[in-house]
Amino acid sequence: MPLSDTAVRSAKSRDRAYKLTDERGLHLHVTAQGSKLWRWAYRFDGKQKLMALGQYPDVSLAQAREGREAARKLLTSGTDPMAQRKADKVARRLAVEHSSSAIARIWWESWKSARSASHVDYVWRRLEADVIPAIGARPIAEIEAPEC
Repeated sequence: MPLSDTAVRSAKSRDRAYKLTDERGLHLHVTAQGSKLWRWAYRFDGKQKLMALGQYPDVSLAQAREGREAARKLLTSGTDPMAQRKADKVARRLAVEHSSSAIARIWWESWKSARSASHVDYVWRRLEADVIPAIGARPIAEIEAPEC
């Protein structure tokens, strides 16, 4: 029988950690310290895996079920949901590291050594005022020549 929000809310800590099962592999892991953590158990390539979906009450029962369903869709398409989550995290990190503003900062640091201090400050102010607000958050690979 699926969990209810009342059962989740009223779950108390015990001497040892325990699980309250929902359906389709979703369960609430209640620790001895009282933390309530959403977990989803699944199999990929014949291996049992456990995916974290968040902590209650930050993630409600409905949100945990939505997260499980999104992960199940990835699983049915042949993709490991945890591997996809890691790949997305790496892609977000690389997008920040390779943003236009990060590349502009790297260029400016290497360029400024042979220039006067006033010119260096002027160029950086122009970058901050004109370039970075317009294209600074975008990855450098997405910017086309006509935009510059």
